[in-house]
Amino acid sequence: MSLHPIGPPKSREFDDLYFSADDGLAESEFVFLAGNNLPQNWLDSDRFVICEMGFGTGLNFLAAWKLFEETVQPHQSLDFISFEKYPLNGEEIGLYLQPWQEVLNGRLQQLLTLYPPIIPGFHRIMLNERVTLTLIFDDVNEAIPKLLADVDAWFLDGFKPATNPEMWSETVIENMARLSRKGARFATFTAAGKVRRDLAVAGFAVEKVAGFGRKRDMTIGCYKGDGS
Repeated sequence: MSLHPIGPPKSREFDDLYFSADDGLAESEFVFLAGNNLPQNWLDSDRFVICEMGFGTGLNFLAAWKLFEETVQPHQSLDFISFEKYPLNGEEIGLYLQPWQEVLNGRLQQLLTLYPPIIPGFHRIMLNERVTLTLIFDDVNEAIPKLLADVDAWFLDGFKPATNPEMWSETVIENMARLSRKGARFATFTAAGKVRRDLAVAGFAVEKVAGFGRKRDMTIGCYKGDGS
């Protein structure tokens, strides 16, 4: 992918934007933070686990990290896990997230300082004593069966199902159910009928709600199965 300092980033593989052209940070906060009822849902958790499909530029992670540190007590911790098959390099991430560098208050630079080499596999990064990021550079269908976690919230941010169906596969959704605590929430920008049906079959309660900006609908819900 070539660098373009003007405008939102677009994936070469999927010909789709990584985030809203209007306001990427506001979109992350609306879809993934508010959609997962955050910060309310982590206020009583000593350790809160978020799993994301599609790290992209890292904007969702940075938004979650910022909100977490602004709303929790010193003893609480955040474990953020994210899959990415086509990772951007640090230069690209820094370029595209530069508009929010000030509001992120040093977190972007800290992420870039510790960002791993683009080598397939699991990369665990300690941002500080309370926040851990595990980046999984791999095909999610190959990697998610290997993951062991008790997930409290899912950020489903793969590119749209029409162009990136592998991110929304039965393997992914079945493993979401395997890894979810009972009551674990999910949020996603998509309202595709097949995605909603597959999530319901896997044990998730599914609700279509108003989307961000010009996006009419999005989907949220929670895991009603046995859970961990």
